Amino acid sequence: MNLDITLIWGGLLAFVVLAYIIFDGYDLGVGILIPLMRSDQERAQMLSSVRLWDANETWLVLGGGGLFAVFPLAYSIIFPALYLPLIGMLLSLVIRGVVSEFRWQNKQSAMIWDSLFFVGSFLAACFQGMILGALVQGIQVVDHAYAGGPLDWLTPFSVMTGIALALGYSLLGATWLVLKTDGELQNKAFSLIKVLGSLMVLMVGVVSLWTPFLKQDYLSRWFAWPQAIYVLPVPLLLAAAIFILFRAVNRRNTWVPFVATISIFLLSYIGLLISIFPYVVPDTITLWEAAAPLSSQKFLLPGTLILVPIILIYTTYAHWVFLKEEKA
Repeated sequence: MNLDITLIWGGLLAFVVLAYIIFDGYDLGVGILIPLMRSDQERAQMLSSVRLWDANETWLVLGGGGLFAVFPLAYSIIFPALYLPLIGMLLSLVIRGVVSEFRWQNKQSAMIWDSLFFVGSFLAACFQGMILGALVQGIQVVDHAYAGGPLDWLTPFSVMTGIALALGYSLLGATWLVLKTDGELQNKAFSLIKVLGSLMVLMVGVVSLWTPFLKQDYLSRWFAWPQAIYVLPVPLLLAAAIFILFRAVNRRNTWVPFVATISIFLLSYIGLLISIFPYVVPDTITLWEAAAPLSSQKFLLPGTLILVPIILIYTTYAHWVFLKEEKA
């Protein structure tokens, strides 16, 4: 049997991006919810519940490095097209990192640090969503090079996806707070899930209806017969995950909302991959066109196949140990 090494690499990088979204998503979401809590004690509880952000960023570094090493043509097109939002995202993450180190050393200025943590979290989420939206809507390419301007990424669709991802992270953050806190803060988190869940459903609907009409190829994949029958399980499972989320909140279940929200992210991500596959630069450059020479892919693959499970194991173990600690 002949293995398609390039396809394996595509799957690995897709998994790395998904891992980052899940592990760092709740972290950013908790930061976005900070201004909704009035007391310093509640905000301190929230910050104490997200102390693993350093480990979460590992996936981001691995994704960027993997794209550079294995799909250099895609890297050379995507990064120039998205330099500004990428720089904005990284600066926002740096702000969060500074706050997480200094907030506890200078409690007299806690309100200022908390505000900065919110700004960093919100902007990082919005920039990530806009990067995703800009990629899906397409990048102007001529002769295998980026041919657009520095602000082409800033469109109504990318702004909408930026807001949608910030809302999604907020929902994930609220479900995390339900897991990691109790008392009044947990009650507030349950209430927030109902509001944020409703807004998230609205945004998922808007994105799902808007995306197929960006390109004829997207439209055919979701609505042309008989392809539509093969992708129908995705929206059906998505509807089931949303139903399970709201039912779990009404039953005051602490674990199920977090798992259901991760399922919503997973199914939305699968829907995105269905729309753009096999392109890494949508509608322009396929995985195989963007890939490095096969010899390079073969050389890098064994190490990556060992490294990714190790990162996944230590990240999961760290979260498991952290979850077993006393609630914040």
